[in-house]
Amino acid sequence: MSWIPFKITQPKKQIVPKTVERDFEREYGKLQQLEEQTRRLQKDMKKSADADLAMSKSAVKISLDLLSNPLCEQDQDFLNMVTALDTAMKRMDAFNQEKVNQIQKTVIEPLKKFGSVFPSLNMAVKRREQALQDYRRLQAKVEKYEEKERTGPVLAKLHQAREELRPVRDDFEAKNKQLLDEMPRFYSSRLDYFQPSFESLIRAQVVYYSEMHKIFGDLTQQLDQPGHSDEQREQENEAKLSELRALSIVADD
Repeated sequence: MSWIPFKITQPKKQIVPKTVERDFEREYGKLQQLEEQTRRLQKDMKKSADADLAMSKSAVKISLDLLSNPLCEQDQDFLNMVTALDTAMKRMDAFNQEKVNQIQKTVIEPLKKFGSVFPSLNMAVKRREQALQDYRRLQAKVEKYEEKERTGPVLAKLHQAREELRPVRDDFEAKNKQLLDEMPRFYSSRLDYFQPSFESLIRAQVVYYSEMHKIFGDLTQQLDQPGHSDEQREQENEAKLSELRALSIVADD
C-alpha cells in the first residue's frame, strides 16, 4: 500500500538522490503487485477447490437419489445401471477429495504463508518513511540555523541540531539500505518458493483426470448396450416420449 507523506518543512538539500528514490519506488511497487497477485491467487484456488468438492458431492447425491427411485425395485437392469453409476460417483468423489487435500496442503497453504510476510514488509517501509520524514525535518532545522548570523546562541543551537540529526540520518540510511538490498531478493525468491507448489498442482490434476478417465471408461463399458448408437438411443427416447404425450392425462386441451 502507498504511504501519505507528512506535511513538514522541506530541506533545501536533496538528502535522498532521485535515482535512489526511483529505485525504491520501483522495487516496492513490484512487491505491492506481488502481494495483490498472491492474495488473488489464494482466493481463486480456494474457490476452485470448494467448487470441485461441491461438484463431486452433488454427483454422489444424485446417484443416491436415483437408487431410491421406485424403478430400481421394478427393473433389475435399471438397478444395475444406477448401482454402477453410484460406484463411479463415489470413486470420483474419493479421488476428488484426495486431489483437493493435496492442493490445500501444497498450494493454498504455501500461498497463505507467503502472503503473511507482507504486513511485516509494509511495516518496514512505513518505518523507513517515518525515518525519512524525521531526517528531512531535522535537516531543514540545521539549514535554518546555518542561514542565520553566526552568534553564540545560534552556533549552540546549530551544534545541537546537528547532533540530533546524526543518529536520525544514520537510522534512515540503514533502513533504506536494508530495504533496497532485501526487496529485490525477496521478489526473486518467489520463483524458488512457488515452483514446487505449481508442480504439485499440475501433478494432482494429472493424477485426478487420469483416474477419471479410467472410472468413466469402466462405467461406459458397463452401461453401453451392444448395437445401440447415440442416435438410436435418441430415437428410442423420442418414440417413448411421443407415447407418453399421447396419454389423455398429458394431452393438450
